[in-house]
Amino acid sequence: MLLLDEPSNHLDMDAVDALIEGLTLFKGAVLMVSHDQYLIESTVDELWMCENGTISVFHGTFHDYKMRLKKKS
Repeated sequence: MLLLDEPSNHLDMDAVDALIEGLTLFKGAVLMVSHDQYLIESTVDELWMCENGTISVFHGTFHDYKMRLKKKS
């Protein structure tokens, strides 16, 4: 299992693309915290949401999640 916290910070686009390629080839589980929409949309199968002291699966796209946040503010 890989645990990644903002893995694309300080990377240029070529390095981010290489990271995405490596993550998609990785056969194990990956738990990643990121604000990088490109990285998220290119690699994840499932989004989780942290809210009100709980973590739950978010059923929707990253765009849907951003729209949810806009509605709450």
